[in-house]
Amino acid sequence: MSEKNFKLLISHDSDIPKYQQIVNAINNAVAENILGVGDLLPSVNSICKNNQLSRDTVFKAYSVLKEQKVIESVPNKGYYVAGETRKVLLVLDTFKAYKEVLYHSFVDNLPDNIITDVQFHHYNIENFKTIINNSVGKYYKYVVMNFDDKEVATVLTNIPNEKLLLIDWNIHSKPKNNYVFQDFGKAFFESLKGAVDLFRKYEGIDFVYPAFTNHPIETVTFFKIFCKEFNFKYKIITNPNDFIIEKNKAYISVSDRILGIFLEQCREKDFEPGKDVGFLSYNETPMKKFIYKGISVITTDFKELGTKGAEFIAKDEPMQYYVSTNLIIRESL
Repeated sequence: MSEKNFKLLISHDSDIPKYQQIVNAINNAVAENILGVGDLLPSVNSICKNNQLSRDTVFKAYSVLKEQKVIESVPNKGYYVAGETRKVLLVLDTFKAYKEVLYHSFVDNLPDNIITDVQFHHYNIENFKTIINNSVGKYYKYVVMNFDDKEVATVLTNIPNEKLLLIDWNIHSKPKNNYVFQDFGKAFFESLKGAVDLFRKYEGIDFVYPAFTNHPIETVTFFKIFCKEFNFKYKIITNPNDFIIEKNKAYISVSDRILGIFLEQCREKDFEPGKDVGFLSYNETPMKKFIYKGISVITTDFKELGTKGAEFIAKDEPMQYYVSTNLIIRESL
């Protein structure tokens, strides 16, 4: 074991507890290969002396690092780096069924020495600020799902660009950002074109875009373009209370809550999905192929989204990538 020229700098003015600053600094040094397995760490006494800290503060930091299996100690020799375990932060909006596909694809494709912490912002900017601000310096890399708030981009400037990957929605991103996005506009339009003949069975198409959704509005914009180009009568429904299905109509929805209401009304009115009424859902989930006789969907490949996210973690290379959006035809249309 050898001692590397690792310098620990503590800010006495920071809101971050001093023991946590030590934890963050050593985790970062390991993540950036400044410290490697077997390297000796500064002694408790030297850290106390050089940074005007109490022994309890340093012991607490080293205890946390030992619990994380980052360091170990040898009697009369001191503390040393025991493993190259690296922590990454995955920030999602909410945990829905298709996000579970993304999550498992992400985790399953990471190297064995990577540990993932997951947090959810729930489209709340204050939650988002807290998550990001409390995580800065604690993680090897950050994978963050964007959302529509003008403060998002500013908050993200606290994370070095080479450590940050934005996923899912291209909003408030910058040209140099790393990203894996889906296209909610043109790709959606192109997927709808694959269902033109099926939509022709119906007298019109209603797009149910409830006020409570956080789905990008550009999808509605490209739906209107589609209907005008192919001469479909259409309507946009924003109030779920106005969603009352009619025979010989097709429906598109970005909300699985609306899908449940649709199926309930079909049962009440004795309508056969795919014959009397049509339904096209947004976002594939593992159950949609089994619901009723199968629900048609337009969806991005969440498995690929997770795989590409893991690739960003494993490789020290820039990433700018769009995941494909596809139409899956089943009995509901």
